[in-house]
Amino acid sequence: MMANLFLKQAKQYVATRPSYPPELFDFIASKTPRHDLAWDVGTGNGQAAASLATRYKAVVGTDTSAPQLAYATPLPNVRYVHTPPDLPLAGIHDTVAGPSTVDLITVAQAFHWLDLPRFYAQARSVLRPSHGVLASWCYTEPRVSAAVDAVFWRLYHASWSEKYWAPNRRMVDDEYRSADFPFVPIDGEAHTGPFEFSTERRMDLDDYLMYITSWSAYQTAKDKGVELLDEATVREFEEAWGGDTKEVKTVTYPIFLRIGKVRAE
Repeated sequence: MMANLFLKQAKQYVATRPSYPPELFDFIASKTPRHDLAWDVGTGNGQAAASLATRYKAVVGTDTSAPQLAYATPLPNVRYVHTPPDLPLAGIHDTVAGPSTVDLITVAQAFHWLDLPRFYAQARSVLRPSHGVLASWCYTEPRVSAAVDAVFWRLYHASWSEKYWAPNRRMVDDEYRSADFPFVPIDGEAHTGPFEFSTERRMDLDDYLMYITSWSAYQTAKDKGVELLDEATVREFEEAWGGDTKEVKTVTYPIFLRIGKVRAE
């Protein structure tokens, strides 16, 4: 399902999705005693994998979408693997990592698309006992200004657009707070999160609207003959932007991290 939803907009995804701040990766890396191997699940275009590569000796980035992986930047210590969505545990061990060998598993903006019970079984199998860490995070909708945000939320919550979001998306709206996360707090922390971070991107209006076209809901609506960014909505955004659509503004994305380690047996 995830691969199909993001198949068509791989180029828009690369061009407009925010990067993740160094502080996020520094925090995560500080919680793993070893830095030998990290597995980035749902790696997409390799955004998170590239940052992990500066902190871990080796990184495996997996995704079910070949078009997304085609935009991933090759790095000497990163291995990208195109995996089918139904890859069995034995296949994980053969193509991703062996049992009890992974220091860190990350899931960046893809956690809500996973079959969690199945994924958790895979994670427990490959993570190092007692020390392996799982970190999953999402970013929620962008903040620009009161005027732009008002138009955005009218579009996002409109009855004629909400129905095109997959039910999984509600986990992002909830900032992963109610997600089943059966791991224990990492050393020095009282809970598994969410821990809050943020990231920024500079955009003009064309960039901002292209971000909206990278939504899974936008592509689903388009396939059904519905244009979420109709002329009236685009005009609203133009007015809210201030008239100069080429003006570059700071767009802020809140980030919410759940992180925990394998429970000691």
